[in-house]
Amino acid sequence: MTATRRAVLAGGAGLGVAALGAVGLSRFLGTSARDADAQAVLFDPDQPVLGNPQGDVTVAEFFDYQCPFCKRGHDDLMAEIAADGNVRLIMKDWPILGASSVLAAQMVLGADRYGDAQAALMATPARLSEADLRRTLNAAGFDPQALLAAYGRDRARWDGLIGRNAQHAAGLGLQGTPAFIVGRTIHAGALDRTALRGAIATARRAA
Repeated sequence: MTATRRAVLAGGAGLGVAALGAVGLSRFLGTSARDADAQAVLFDPDQPVLGNPQGDVTVAEFFDYQCPFCKRGHDDLMAEIAADGNVRLIMKDWPILGASSVLAAQMVLGADRYGDAQAALMATPARLSEADLRRTLNAAGFDPQALLAAYGRDRARWDGLIGRNAQHAAGLGLQGTPAFIVGRTIHAGALDRTALRGAIATARRAA
């Protein structure tokens, strides 16, 4: 796949989003010499995968369970992934909005039905207390204590994944959530369904 040497910026749509500098982009995705770094971001072996695991385009979203912009666009994201049928989707936990964000990530990563647990929390209002998390997941058919116990049993794996996500975000110069990588192009800020569809089409043409 040919690397795309640009960042597409969604004008002001993200939480604390700033323009990505050329250094931040090229460090990971700008040249073929850094393909190993792109692989690390997009194909982390511990990362749960949604959509089509064998899809011809990968979409990665750096997100936080308390980010209102992430939640506002989540239904469109999932609808487009389902309609396309050939997109590999990864949701890169980047819990930057407080303790509840960290706890939410831990609970969902501990779930055997990752997609269902994630969908339940993404459908909630932006700010979440621990009680909100427990109540929402319980209503979705999960035992919050069992989720945390499962997370704890595999803590080194999941803590490592969250830590690497944070390192990747820093290396890419990301300043907030949401932020997307579609193919090999960074989109800092929210993408509506039309923009996402166009980004996926562009990634396919570049492949």
